[in-house]
Amino acid sequence: MILSDREIKKYIDSGNLKIDGMENPDVQIQPSGVDLRLGNEFRVFKVISVPYIDPKHPIENYTELIRIEDNQPFVIHPGEFVLASVKEYIKIPDELVGLIDGRSSLGRLGISVHTTSAGINPGWEGILALEVANIGKMPIALYPGMRVAKLTLAKLTSPPERPYGKRGDEKYHKQEGSEESKIFKDFRWK
Repeated sequence: MILSDREIKKYIDSGNLKIDGMENPDVQIQPSGVDLRLGNEFRVFKVISVPYIDPKHPIENYTELIRIEDNQPFVIHPGEFVLASVKEYIKIPDELVGLIDGRSSLGRLGISVHTTSAGINPGWEGILALEVANIGKMPIALYPGMRVAKLTLAKLTSPPERPYGKRGDEKYHKQEGSEESKIFKDFRWK
């Protein structure tokens, strides 16, 4: 069951769902989700002098963190892929799962927001990282604070036995922005 705006407001009012930092809840809370705003941090990928990326090992100096002021544009070029963050701090309760999608208005410009891994586990909290790509033909300016993604929430049939924040193998729990990949940690838990 996907939560409607009424249910989302009830969850927020009760404190079970946390979406801190919403600038305008009347605009951001949509009929079946919550619009999230683009944050000020971007991780830009660099070409580095290794023959390939090995997911078994941490990657050093592969990204550069860039911070943009609210009124300044971040220009993403055709074919470019960056990590970005949202402004809101989110805490998903154990009985809900979140799904993140890009907004259609940006998709029509060629901006793909959150290219993979759209699911947000029950019990997760932090500032979401977004996987942003420009698949269009022209550079596009993105502005911190603009509505960039939609968070849809669905109720599980029952709470999970081990929510995300209580598993012990979490890589991005309580993250504070767009962090680099920690896939190398998967190999430690085999």
